[in-house]
Amino acid sequence: MSEFEKKVAAFITASSLFDTNEPVLLAVSGGADSVALLFAMLALARTGAIDARLVIGHVNHRLRGPSSDEDQDFVAALGKKLGLKVAARSVDVRSFAIENKLSIETAARKLRIRTLIDIANRNGCKKVATAHHKDDNAETMIHRLLRGTGFRGLVGISPKRAFSDGVTFVRPMLCVLREEIIEYCKTNNLQWRYDLTNADIGYTRNRIRYLLLPHLQRGCNGSLVEYLAQLSQNCRNLHSRLCRQVEKVWPVVVPDLQPDTVTLDAKILCAQTQIVQAELVRRTLVALGSGERDLKEVHYSSIMQLAKGPAGRIVELPGPFLAQARYDKIILCRATKAKVPDPFLGGRTDLQIPGLTQFETCSIEASVLDAKNCNIDRFKSAKDKNVEWFDYDKLAHPVVVRHRQAGDRFWPLGGVGEKKIGKFLTAQKVPRDLRQNLLIIADSKKILWLVPLRPSELTKVTNQTQKILQLQIFLGVLL
Repeated sequence: MSEFEKKVAAFITASSLFDTNEPVLLAVSGGADSVALLFAMLALARTGAIDARLVIGHVNHRLRGPSSDEDQDFVAALGKKLGLKVAARSVDVRSFAIENKLSIETAARKLRIRTLIDIANRNGCKKVATAHHKDDNAETMIHRLLRGTGFRGLVGISPKRAFSDGVTFVRPMLCVLREEIIEYCKTNNLQWRYDLTNADIGYTRNRIRYLLLPHLQRGCNGSLVEYLAQLSQNCRNLHSRLCRQVEKVWPVVVPDLQPDTVTLDAKILCAQTQIVQAELVRRTLVALGSGERDLKEVHYSSIMQLAKGPAGRIVELPGPFLAQARYDKIILCRATKAKVPDPFLGGRTDLQIPGLTQFETCSIEASVLDAKNCNIDRFKSAKDKNVEWFDYDKLAHPVVVRHRQAGDRFWPLGGVGEKKIGKFLTAQKVPRDLRQNLLIIADSKKILWLVPLRPSELTKVTNQTQKILQLQIFLGVLL
């Protein structure tokens, strides 16, 4: 057994990748990495280092014309030479990418995983071994950093990951570098196929591989890939500890888990540390069928604000999914299952001035004040975002509360003129999924207040103001 094979065998044992006497599907593309995986795994099986029955799986992406078919023929010939069954499948990546509005890279990855799972099931394999290595892991971590990631993203490529239908993907070569793989192939006179698209820097991963990582390495003392591998392992250890904590509180935080709706106990959720809160929310969304790729920090923060705030507020999430505060509960559900007021339709209610007006899940208290008895400077320095003053004599009654409507415009306080509310929100960098919670206070001619962001310049209180309309918003139903 070579040193390379011993290294892979030790990693397999340390990571508990295989059970006893189980069939394993080897994902073999024909490239150097997968050819090294094939021969190393075969050597380990023959020497008894692993107890596995091997089957070769090949996915033809049909992206390179005749070259793709030649790859398939190469793998088939390898299997015949080695006495191993080869299960090959062709997929139409380009059509899949167009139909699902995906990049070629993403479409190929999704189809490859789906196809390998199907091949595995048809051949009685519960494990699929892929040829990912340390350099792949480094590229993945850098890619996630560029998109924006938390520590879970820095876990990188895990040694094993469970997918659907009871199939687990394992990565026996995560312990070796790409240069070690090439050396292993050359030492053993192994032939492999070259994929010219791997050198195309039009693909993000290739730009990271050939441009960004070498540039970063030049400013690094030691091996950047090895440093990233250690960081990946540290994050994996942290994530394991986090998962153990989450498992303890999951049953009480999530007392009700339905196919399309999950109820969380807001009080218990808020009692957890921030990192546990985020993991609980993430698991809840995954349980509903939401992917993680589009979830950002703002979404997690918004859900936690729901847990701390009054009932009735709603946050729109990617998917589309919704989170809604209901007193001491948070309800997460598919948007199609929820009754959510359309921010561009909805009704309107006249304000009782003075008095208390109920509008959906909030109440508005209106008071008329004598400006001579009010200190404007003190109000500005001490007020919160749910209280605002207006010059009463500049109002064109009635004053109403409503949702946004298409084409709404207003003159924001401090602005140079009127603008569309949509453009104002974009300039203020208000997330799209938070805009639904905004309310409009308006009179018969103009918008007075985009609640809770900004009042209008047209009705601001000045030294000439004689009467002040004070509006205070209370979120949640007042009983």
